[in-house]
Amino acid sequence: MCRALKISKSGYYRWLKNRNKPTARELLSVEIKAILDEHPDNDNYGVKRMTAALEQKGIHVSQQTVYRAMSDMELLHKKRTPRGITRATTEIQEQENLIKRDFTSEQPLSKLLSDITEVQCCNGKLYLSAVLDCFDGAILSIAMDNNMKKELCIRTVNELKSQYGKQIEGAIFHSDRGSQYTSEAFRKTLREAGLVQSLSGAGHCFDNARMESFFATLKKEKIYRIPAYKMTMEQVKSIIFRYIFVYYNRIRITSFNPGGMPPVPYREWAKANIMTIA
Repeated sequence: MCRALKISKSGYYRWLKNRNKPTARELLSVEIKAILDEHPDNDNYGVKRMTAALEQKGIHVSQQTVYRAMSDMELLHKKRTPRGITRATTEIQEQENLIKRDFTSEQPLSKLLSDITEVQCCNGKLYLSAVLDCFDGAILSIAMDNNMKKELCIRTVNELKSQYGKQIEGAIFHSDRGSQYTSEAFRKTLREAGLVQSLSGAGHCFDNARMESFFATLKKEKIYRIPAYKMTMEQVKSIIFRYIFVYYNRIRITSFNPGGMPPVPYREWAKANIMTIA
């Protein structure tokens, strides 16, 4: 038979011995499935984030290999294209914009971003105000209510101050030019917390792009999948809180930090390594 098929006897017996063993692709699929099973929200992982998660487990494969495996497992996601984004123009208020679209930071609690987003619930709109640290992408404080008045933003800053105290003094606090952020009451709250205000240019959403990117992630990975519009505000509040402080900050692989480390683990690693060296 080997002569008829033009194969060697050793090759035939090697195939016979290994034919019931799982292939490398099958073994990779098992590892991918294990990562997805670690947390319900991990099913949002795309190829890049899954590759980083595998590397954290000591499994080094190319993104192309992961793409093929996830394609076979029907795990690839369709890209969601945001609508209604305001296009940037050239008239930027340079004097008050201290960030100037540089969302990097070498130290925690030195460059902070904030914004408001809305979530439609079955009993009305829920508004979420949040503060993001540019150092590691962590969400430091949030406030939620059924309106987007200045008091919502003030509560967010007061929560930030209660959590970090004097550590935030001197930090840049960047937001858009909404009336909440330009009100005298809000400016006074920033001054009392020792924060330096920075404002985006009027109508320039890209001046706060990293904050908007977080809200897009929150909605794509959690809000649109619940779906929130069938739930009450109190139910959605609980889900948002758990997603941010349990999953996003501590578990979710992120492309911003080295090795895809989640914000809290990266901050702890940086404190023990980079900052001690500095």
